[in-house]
Amino acid sequence: MRCCVCLCQRSLQCSPSKMAAGESNSRSSCLNLSNSGPLGNAPPSNVAHSSPASNGGAAGAAGGMNRNAGNSNPLSGPENGGGADSSVRIAPSTQNPPRQSIGQSAAAAHGASASGAITGAASNMTATSSSSSSSSSTSTASDASAAAVSSLPSSPASVLVYREPVYNWQATKSTVKERFALAVGSAVFDAMFNGGMATTSTEIELPDVEPAAFLALLKFLYSDEVQIGPETVMTTLYSAKKYAVPALEAHCVEFLKKNLRADNAFMLLTQARLFDEPQLASLCLENIDKNTADALAAEGFTDIDLDTLVAVLERDTLGVREVRLFGAAVRWAEAEAQRQQLQTTPENKRRVLGKALSLIRFPLMTIEEFAAGPAQSGILADREVVSLFLHFTVNPKPHVEFIDRPRCCLRGKECSITRFSQVESRWGYSGTSDRIRFSVNRRIFVVGFGLYGSIHGPTDYQVNIQIIHTDSNTVLGQNDTGFSCDGTASTFRVMFKEPVEILPSVNYIACATLKGPDSHYGTKGMRKVTHEAPATGIKTCFTFCYAAGNNNGTSVEDGQIPEVIFYT
Repeated sequence: MRCCVCLCQRSLQCSPSKMAAGESNSRSSCLNLSNSGPLGNAPPSNVAHSSPASNGGAAGAAGGMNRNAGNSNPLSGPENGGGADSSVRIAPSTQNPPRQSIGQSAAAAHGASASGAITGAASNMTATSSSSSSSSSTSTASDASAAAVSSLPSSPASVLVYREPVYNWQATKSTVKERFALAVGSAVFDAMFNGGMATTSTEIELPDVEPAAFLALLKFLYSDEVQIGPETVMTTLYSAKKYAVPALEAHCVEFLKKNLRADNAFMLLTQARLFDEPQLASLCLENIDKNTADALAAEGFTDIDLDTLVAVLERDTLGVREVRLFGAAVRWAEAEAQRQQLQTTPENKRRVLGKALSLIRFPLMTIEEFAAGPAQSGILADREVVSLFLHFTVNPKPHVEFIDRPRCCLRGKECSITRFSQVESRWGYSGTSDRIRFSVNRRIFVVGFGLYGSIHGPTDYQVNIQIIHTDSNTVLGQNDTGFSCDGTASTFRVMFKEPVEILPSVNYIACATLKGPDSHYGTKGMRKVTHEAPATGIKTCFTFCYAAGNNNGTSVEDGQIPEVIFYT
């Protein structure tokens, strides 16, 4: 559906019912604009105008419009709304001949008077079908103008008035009253109808503007009414930007901010980048960081463009495991291949992903996650698969082509709980893992464990830490690393590659496999440990249970893994 603007003598009319319904009657929807006032005045702009020096009030008497007729910028003065924006000079006509005769100026003024003030046309704007022409009104106004020209006296003296153009003065006017004092609210419309290259056509076609959005734009320009809904906000934002109406732009952006959710964050991010709205884009990215899993699962995710996908995958603050990011990227690649009319083969998926594939941080996955997903997808080359398997299994780890920097999605302060009330000496290691089962009452992210160190002075340990989902026996997070201790009974931090999401009322196993000399260990363990946030008073309650099987003797009462480090 396309819109068109009709320039007519008498009134401004639009057909909201047809514009909203998209009816055209085999032609575009039209907007009738009066020749009088800001949108409908005569084309000349920012050029010298002449009037008799001896008859300074004659033109004003012919309708009070001569200073504004045919000009986008009024003279300065309180009655015109002018000020520092306008510059006025007077020069004798003998040095600079007029480009518009007194007859022409008066005719324009009289024609404006005959057709009525623009404020009256705007206040009486009604919903009508606007396919009819305005030839009779034009003829009447032209006859009246000719009569006015013939009745005016001539004079050898003249006054030349120069007005310097002010770009987009409408942006400084926040109310419709202020805008009507000048030229209806849009620098683009001002240039289209009043500028030096203004159109002479009676009908202007607007092929890329939705009728409903254009009607919303007009209602705002003429009445300050903001009519925005979920179905029209994006097209209205486009129209407001196209026709330079920043006040309406701000209303659209505010509407989008208030309605931003995880299930529409990716769609709005794409539009914010398209329309160059950095503040809205930033809010979308923050929402995606906080609700990454839900945002990736939303229907609109697969509709985003490649640049938006890359912008998201580059972030260090996404709150989701890397294997889920890979799965989402594969879904997007399948949709993109179909859009490009390609078969959804592994080769074409890699082709459409382009740079995005290199932003998946495969080294942050567990070996089980990698083996079950990316390694069998066919998207990675054989050499990439081999390189990553070596990275997972050998020490020192070989260099890989993919980023191994953890994503930190966490906000707020780091927290920790200790499950033992006393420390004793001599806990041995023979390759068996120390394990303890636990659950929590609210969602948290575990970032590491505190472990006991050697009783024989400063020592280095090699350690593998894991968190395992008890019911499925799935490793959710792990790290092969080491730590140094100083021989005291303190705990020593050992961190995961990335935070591990722990859901409420779900059983998990904390696991640590140490290689090194005998260490300290904890006793008088507590089955329930509660952490209370000092600032908010929110309580996180851990419940510990015995983990069946080989656990190197660790239990609720005594053993290793005395400390859990987490964020809420």
